[in-house]
Amino acid sequence: MHEAVRTVLRKTAQGTGRITVLTGAGISAESGIPTFRGPEGYWTVGSQVYQPQEMATFWMFTHQPDEVWKWYLYRMGVCRAAEPNPGHRALVAMEQRFGDRFALITQNVDGLHLRAGNSPERTYQIHGNINHMRCSLECSEAIYPIPPAVRPKTKDTHLTDSDRELLRCPLCGARSRPHILLFDESYNEHHYHFYSSLKAARETALLIVVGTAGATNLPNQVALEVHRQGGIIVDVNIETNPFAQLAEKNGRGFFVQEPSASALPAMVAAMTAD
Repeated sequence: MHEAVRTVLRKTAQGTGRITVLTGAGISAESGIPTFRGPEGYWTVGSQVYQPQEMATFWMFTHQPDEVWKWYLYRMGVCRAAEPNPGHRALVAMEQRFGDRFALITQNVDGLHLRAGNSPERTYQIHGNINHMRCSLECSEAIYPIPPAVRPKTKDTHLTDSDRELLRCPLCGARSRPHILLFDESYNEHHYHFYSSLKAARETALLIVVGTAGATNLPNQVALEVHRQGGIIVDVNIETNPFAQLAEKNGRGFFVQEPSASALPAMVAAMTAD
């Protein structure tokens, strides 16, 4: 890592400004979770092959609820088989070091940040969590863990009658739905921390962007808000992307072209050095 990056990290750590980390699929890919838009995201129903942008919609859920649940339960199994990597653990150390100065905004639904040890209070899961469900009729805003008796699916297994009963809203008995932001839905505060994320961005002195290409709206708004407020952006990615370009735009930010599993521990070391 370039010494100029270490200098910025040390100075920020010694200050009082908020440190915000924004993570995307890249950090989870280093734990073996395929990216959402890769080949593993495609799903076959009968003779029809659906892309993720078609499966992950409320329209599809209303027309093919069993298939949408089966797809998400398959993905849940992939996520549960993965383990947090050194990049995840570095962000736990960062939160422990900076406390309320720290915020983690993640696009990832796999829950690896929480499994690694980041706190739910400071982790904004802006696309939801694949291990949870909520009422499809919105009888309440409650979010529930998927019952342990509902097992992950393979591509060749189907929902059972028991699964269908367990995947019901505990309050009203209607079908539950995955607690995931779907492509035909909008961000909100209660489920997806929309306003909390923008508030954190306005207060951010240093934004560390990790493994995301900026394909969704709220992460872009967060980065642009930090840029407008004069915060420093450090982008960590193996490929160039819009966040890297924004980071370098005002001459104060950096693009660290390196896997997050090696870059983040080095960044934490720089921030915590005496």
